[in-house]
Amino acid sequence: MDADLLRFATAGSVDDGKSTLIGRLLFDSKSLFSDQLESVERVSRERGHEYTDLSLLTDGLRAEREQGITIDVAYRYFATPKRKFIIADTPGHTQYTRNMVTGASTADVALVLVDARKGMTEQSRRHAFIASLLGVPHMIVCVNKMDLVDWSESVFEGIRAEFTEFATRLRVRDLTFIPLSALSGDNVVQRSANMPWFDGAPLLSHLERLHVASDRNLVDVRFPVQYVVRPQSHETRDYRGYAGTVASGVLKPGDKVRVLPGGHETTIATIETADGPLEEAYPPMAVIVTLKDEIDISRGDMLCRPANAPAVLQDLDAQICWMDESAALTPGKTYGIKHTTRTARAVVKEIAYRIDINTLHRVEGVEGLALNEIGRVRLRTTKPLFVDEYQSNRQTGGFILIDESTNRTVAAGMIIRESNAEAAPPVETE
Repeated sequence: MDADLLRFATAGSVDDGKSTLIGRLLFDSKSLFSDQLESVERVSRERGHEYTDLSLLTDGLRAEREQGITIDVAYRYFATPKRKFIIADTPGHTQYTRNMVTGASTADVALVLVDARKGMTEQSRRHAFIASLLGVPHMIVCVNKMDLVDWSESVFEGIRAEFTEFATRLRVRDLTFIPLSALSGDNVVQRSANMPWFDGAPLLSHLERLHVASDRNLVDVRFPVQYVVRPQSHETRDYRGYAGTVASGVLKPGDKVRVLPGGHETTIATIETADGPLEEAYPPMAVIVTLKDEIDISRGDMLCRPANAPAVLQDLDAQICWMDESAALTPGKTYGIKHTTRTARAVVKEIAYRIDINTLHRVEGVEGLALNEIGRVRLRTTKPLFVDEYQSNRQTGGFILIDESTNRTVAAGMIIRESNAEAAPPVETE
């Protein structure tokens, strides 16, 4: 059986050691090529360091190396005999909140780093809040630089108590604390002899054992159609398959399904991949589904269970993280919206409030959302979308807004409540 894949994102204040921690994971798990290590060692010597600066492994942009900060999301891959990993090293600066949202949006785990000397900071709270807002199922608080506080258990316990109290105001399903030193490697891959009072597993062991399969929604069948497969050969002229990625639920041949938006019901005939037919498909598998009945289906339609369908809506309440630096989000403006494989246009009906992501307080009466700000908005779309609440289904509860003049992604959205379901009949309207 292949090792399963775990995606995790790092977050935390500037200089908390995120890049160093990832470098330590790569180094201690022997996931580096010799030329990579030689390059890092050479640059470390040129800078006058008496140690190998492992943060250079992830701070790949020239501007990042010159400033000693992380700007963009740096993705890294490594594997152990037990599991494969994809790491998103996200920025700590406030002005790069949008980058942190990008990195954490697909993560199974959020690693929030806290400097043991400083304790919780505004950035610690901000990133914990964003991770919970994005529905990241697991959060690991890495209390770093324990070597600089003499490996103090009381310092660690104080930070754990403060963070735990803050987390009670968030939707955090699984919260773990690990004291470590990324620079020296204590409790990163190997247990630390300097902290015998900590009886938990080191970070890598915890990541290897973390159970994430149950985090996927295997109850609500959602299959957005991405492409209609119509081979042109004479032998297959009657073939019609529907390609897409299973967003949630489990599909099997013989299952009854409903097709949205039309509402027609039929039965799954086969589920296929390039390697042959399957007995079942589940997220995030990419498959081709064939049906027993001929139904007019196109890109953007969705298969679901007859008795378990998403809401079919044109009016949406959502949390928005605004990502455009050239213009603010303002009521009355129209954007393109992409939700699963479905596209439409959306007008901003109102902004209910902006969230102060340092205090979690609502700021009402705002006229717009500027770069990196998060707020609750109401949207009206030109055609119905097939949606679930984001907290129950990240795939069908999330969307992006697109500036139609530049084709840039300007916002990430999370549906928090389906509003006014009666206003969105299951028919196409322009």
